[in-house]
Amino acid sequence: MPVFFGFWATGLFWAVLFSCQNRAETPIQIELEKEAVLQDTLPPALPPFDKVPVPYEVTIGCLFDFLDTLVERYDTVAPYPVTEHLLVRANTWLIDTLENTDYYRLKERGIFNYDNRPLVVMKPGDTLFIPNEDKARELLAQIENTVLDINIPEFKLRILEGSDTLYTFPVRVGQNRKRYLLATGRVTDLRTKTGTGTIVRHSKDPFFRDPVDGRLFNITKRDDNKKTRMPLIPWLEPELGGRRTGQLIHPTSNPKSLNKTYSNGCVGMKEADAWRIYYFAPIGTKVVFRYDLTVVNEQGDTIRLKDIYKNALTKIDK
Repeated sequence: MPVFFGFWATGLFWAVLFSCQNRAETPIQIELEKEAVLQDTLPPALPPFDKVPVPYEVTIGCLFDFLDTLVERYDTVAPYPVTEHLLVRANTWLIDTLENTDYYRLKERGIFNYDNRPLVVMKPGDTLFIPNEDKARELLAQIENTVLDINIPEFKLRILEGSDTLYTFPVRVGQNRKRYLLATGRVTDLRTKTGTGTIVRHSKDPFFRDPVDGRLFNITKRDDNKKTRMPLIPWLEPELGGRRTGQLIHPTSNPKSLNKTYSNGCVGMKEADAWRIYYFAPIGTKVVFRYDLTVVNEQGDTIRLKDIYKNALTKIDK
């Protein structure tokens, strides 16, 4: 370091001296030139740890494998833990791109999509930034401070960072009844349960089984009555109070069911919203399921919500 500084200082001295000796300049002009040379010789702003040019088209079907390859490559050399979620949070344009693969967003553009797996989300010429240590530590602190907050009667899932609400999404929740589910082998309370816990599992390639009759399926009927393949979008599993209740956080292919008691206990949201929620909720993210009827609306007014589970479990289907 002293040798480097000596060369740096000597270079600065000769640069300033040369400019002073070769032109008749006022003291003010000389000082301005000194400042300009000094700025040119200062180290540049801390650059990204690395830039990765995307070598080929990356589809949703191979997205996770591509990101896993980057994680494996950089986690051994970066001065911080490299994860899929950290990489995507450092490249938020990718979340925006994934959101726009939502079936209904594509439909608004006149595009019918049967299967989201072949959709291209990265192409040659795109660049992914591997963050430097300062940026990575900042992102890791944000991730550590993130909470998924679900208020059941409000039909809302919020992504919180500390006391700040980053995003609010409409959701559907469990029905107000009991029903026999083959998945549990018993009559099950379908209401979405309250509790505090963490995200303990991601299902990046979920299989689809009807919890009522156990039937496997991979085709869904959309709100527009068209049939498509079930989309490849990760599901999240929370653990509440040390127990896995079976109520997952996942997208629905029928957004008309949002803001309703519709599911078998899971929390469902739009496909676009599910992508963003996934990348803001790595394993270990705190999650809160609550049942608060008194809330403050967007206008700042305190309101009382409908008690959606007031006359609970009056209907039992077998």
